[in-house]
Parts: sequence; structure tokens; C-alpha cells
Amino acid sequence: MKKLIYILLSLYLLMPAVLYGQQRFPKPEFDSGYEQPDVIAPEPRAMGLEYFDVLVLLGVLSLASWLALKKRSRQGILWLSIFTLVYFGFYREGCICSVGSIQNLVLSFADPAYVISATVLLLFLLPLIFALFFGRTFCAAGCPLGVIQDLVIIQPVSLPFWLRKTLGLIPYIYLALAVLYAATGTDFIICRYDPFVGIYRMDAPYTMIVLGVAFLLMGMFVGRPYCRFFCPYGVLLKWMSKFSRWHLTITPAHCIQCKLCTTSCPFDAIDYPSEEKAIAGSRAGAKKFVVYAVLVPVWVLAGAFVGMKSHTMLSRSNQDVYLAELLIKHPEVKSDPDNLDVQTFLSSGRTMETLVEDARIVRKKFYTGSIIAGAFIGLVIAMTLLNQVIYRRRTDYQPNPGDCYSCGRCMDYCPVEKPKK
Repeated sequence: MKKLIYILLSLYLLMPAVLYGQQRFPKPEFDSGYEQPDVIAPEPRAMGLEYFDVLVLLGVLSLASWLALKKRSRQGILWLSIFTLVYFGFYREGCICSVGSIQNLVLSFADPAYVISATVLLLFLLPLIFALFFGRTFCAAGCPLGVIQDLVIIQPVSLPFWLRKTLGLIPYIYLALAVLYAATGTDFIICRYDPFVGIYRMDAPYTMIVLGVAFLLMGMFVGRPYCRFFCPYGVLLKWMSKFSRWHLTITPAHCIQCKLCTTSCPFDAIDYPSEEKAIAGSRAGAKKFVVYAVLVPVWVLAGAFVGMKSHTMLSRSNQDVYLAELLIKHPEVKSDPDNLDVQTFLSSGRTMETLVEDARIVRKKFYTGSIIAGAFIGLVIAMTLLNQVIYRRRTDYQPNPGDCYSCGRCMDYCPVEKPKK
């Protein structure tokens, strides 16, 4: 527990350095005539195809839920995931996906001029609805980002508990940043830094190809590293799945404590039965619970403070803010023909006053948004610590409802047969 607290504190103190990272795009190899692409309007497909995608996703989710809960077929889930890889991955090129739709939804709330289609809303909601009732069956066979990692697992290793909990904070930070950047109209960072979309499209910057290959190589030994330690949509799925009415179970009947399932899950998502030492220790942990509970508002306020101090640096990722600061501090760049951003602005007809006013409005949005994002991250850290001293009695081996991807691997290890009617 002490090691976990030290790691969490170190991560929290280093968070400003992570948040301060400025986004810069490589200058295209064009002499002239280049127009900066708009990365926050990714709905280019025909509406009929979009609705067909929704129907396919609905079918995949329904079939995956039936295979996991009723049929209990790992092989069926595997073949269904291969279909998802081919269709949503290589054929539909991984876009628009449910993971990235978070940004579309946020921007539509923040900017009345940005309207999303009903299909994008459905792509966002359907996996969450199914997770609320049947667990994370979307992760099992409906997400091309997860499927491609699931298929390369060869020799998974179990990570230490403290390391899993520490790395598990990254998706919450990623989600907070993605919402912040989308709400301010700055960028869609989930889509821009998707490690696998370049593989699906067979076209991506060299660095993104390297990142995608690195995730796949890592995934041979660490099950689904992107899903477990980066995916922001996984945070929402985890919340929904914790309250799922029906969920995949390891055994179809009573557990016989054979322990054969303990090595079956490559994602460390199986909870073990409670030990007597844990039962005795839970009584002594009451004081820790009170201390951690009292510290919750302290973590929230600390997070809000860090977010407030970070907003200036974070806002520089916005193109208007970046240009305004650059032109104010270095007006000589106006005569630099190689500075594509500056030359594009000068040729756009916008005045410097307009640019500065737009930048001021964006920075004000970042001020408010960064405080909220920081408070959210502080709350997550506080609840992570508090959760470590909450005792839960378990008598059987069972999948953790929030972390389980409903892949069905554990079911094949269980020797208990399904009772016949």
C-alpha cells in the first residue's frame, strides 16, 4: 500500500509536466498552396453507410453478449472478433469508432455550431448500454482497437498489483485531456494519436506506425496494453460494467475451487476468494479508510489547483493561442516565408486584433476546463486510494465486473459442466 501511495504521489506531482507537453505538427513538404486540414470534422462517409455501420455494431454486440453469457463460447467470440477486425478495422478503416466519438459528443455540447449525426450518437451509446446490461462485450468482440491486440497475445505475464493500479490512472488523465481539447475546439487527440488506425488505413506518419507496432509487440506479453492503460472510452465502459445486471461468469454452476482459471486471464481481471488474513486486516483498516475519506476533498482541491496552473501551457496547443503568442513575442516571423502557420494566417485576411481576441476566449475556456479536469483527476486518485482499504468478501473465483473484457478465455479452463435442463 505504501508503494502504491508513493507511486500515485509521484505521478500526481509529475502530472503538470505531462500536461504541459505542447502539440506541434510537422511542416508538410509543400512549397505553397497547402491548406491546414481540419481534424475536428471526421464525418465524411455517406449517411446510408453510417447507419449500416450502426446496424452491424448492434448485431455484433448482440451476438457477442449471447456468445459470452448464454452460449459460453470462446471460439464463437474469437471468430466474431475476427469479423470485427476485418469490417470495422480494415474495411471501415477504424473511423468513426465508439472510442473517438467521445470527442464529437463533447464538441457538440460545447459548440452549438457543431452538430453530430444520430449515427455518431448511437455509436457512442450502444456499447455503454450493452455494458450496463451484459458487461464489456464491446471489448470482447466489437472494438477493432481491442481485437487487434487480443489476437496477438502469446505469452502474457501478470503485472504487479501496484503497477496495474498506477498505470490504470492514465486512461482517466487521457479522458480528461480529450474532453478538454475537444470542448475548446483545439484537437481530437484520441483520433490523432490512435496507434492502430494507421495500420488499418495502411497510411500514417512514421512515428504512429512505430507506436502501433510497439503496442502490438508489447501486447504479445502484456495483454491489451492500450485497452488497459490508455483507452479513455474504457473508463466509461468500466463504470457501466460495474453495474451490469448480467455478466460473464467463469463457471456455469457452483465453483469447485479447482483454481484452474487463475492463470487463464491475461488481463489480471479475476478476483480471488477472500483470505482469512484479509478478513482480519479489514478490521484494522477502518482507520485508514477514515483518513483516506477525509483526504478526498484535499486531492480534489489539489487537482483543481494543478489544473488552474496548467491552463496557460495547455492552451498553447490551440492554434489561435499559439499563433497569437508567437506573433506578439516574435513579430519578425511575419517575414519568414518558411513558417507555414504564420503565412497561412497572413493570407487568411484575419486581423491581429481578431486573432488575439479569439485566443483570449480560448484561453478562458482552458482556464475553466483545466480546473475541472484537474479536480476530476484528483478525485480519481483519491478514490483509487480509498478503494484499496474497502473490504469485499468473496467466496469464489469470479471476474471483476469492471475490468473483465468478457473474452471468454476463463470459461474454457473451468471443468464444471453446464447443468442440463
